Amino acid sequence: MLASIFSLNVLQTALELGCIYALVALALFLSYSILNIADLSTDGCFTLGCAVACQVALTGHPILALFAAMAAGVCSGFVTAFLQTRLGVESIMAGIIVNTGLYTINIFIMGKSILNLNKTTTVFTMVKDWLAGTPLENWSRFIVAIVFVGIVALLLAFFLHTRLGLSIRATGDNEEMVKASSINPNLTIIVGLCVANAMTALGGCLLGEYQKSCDINMGTGMVTIALASLIIGETLLGRGSIPVRIVGVIFGSCLYRVIVAIAMRFNLPASALKLVSALIVAIAIASPTLRQLVGFQKLKWKRKAQYGGKTEKAAAGTEKEEKRVC
Repeated sequence: MLASIFSLNVLQTALELGCIYALVALALFLSYSILNIADLSTDGCFTLGCAVACQVALTGHPILALFAAMAAGVCSGFVTAFLQTRLGVESIMAGIIVNTGLYTINIFIMGKSILNLNKTTTVFTMVKDWLAGTPLENWSRFIVAIVFVGIVALLLAFFLHTRLGLSIRATGDNEEMVKASSINPNLTIIVGLCVANAMTALGGCLLGEYQKSCDINMGTGMVTIALASLIIGETLLGRGSIPVRIVGVIFGSCLYRVIVAIAMRFNLPASALKLVSALIVAIAIASPTLRQLVGFQKLKWKRKAQYGGKTEKAAAGTEKEEKRVC
């Protein structure tokens, strides 16, 4: 039973998908945790990156597809940021507006609701061909995923320690203070959302080339999954330095996919995947509060045992009464 649940193939697939989805979680880390902006265009931007990448890959340019997807993501992020900074639209509404518009744009780019890449060369098949005949051949897809997420993580950590990156972090902490420091917060918001959406689109690109297909609804619920990965990472590794938090996001994404993979091994119907994902997300989001409640309850029980079943206030009153009688 355990061997079938924790098989190497299940773990390998979960880690591959975890690394790919970690790119979206890192995008949310930048926009939500650092910049303090709830970007709800993530779902549409993820599909946009996949659609653009698949169309470019179909022309025989799988590597160029990576850069095309990121460029499309930058455009999506710029529109969202422009609505916020120049037109005064609230961040949540701006994300909803862009996400709604991207559905039509994605349909237009794809030409139909599903694209098939079964006979198309992708970055995953290229690396598999390079590693053919070696012990790493079966791990080629994991190598591609971990290399991409590793490069993005290093670049993001470096970027957030540059002058512009520090300005973005300061904007998320206190926008009014940034204005007083002669830093243009509009610029930092635009750059931050452009970079975040580029990572989201890259995640969509890699998933499309990984599964050799693109579905118009593949981005549905992506912001929720990324948020769960973000919270899992911060819960387990804490809110330390930027590199630690980035590693935590990647670890949280991989752990989330492992949990989903294990849950689906219990012969659950495919229609139950959304419910399983929703439960995992709810538990992940509620985990900090649950930990506080458990800690408070333990402290309450400890105090109760210490004062013989009485509350601390009642015990203090009894002690005062005994002293008065004496």
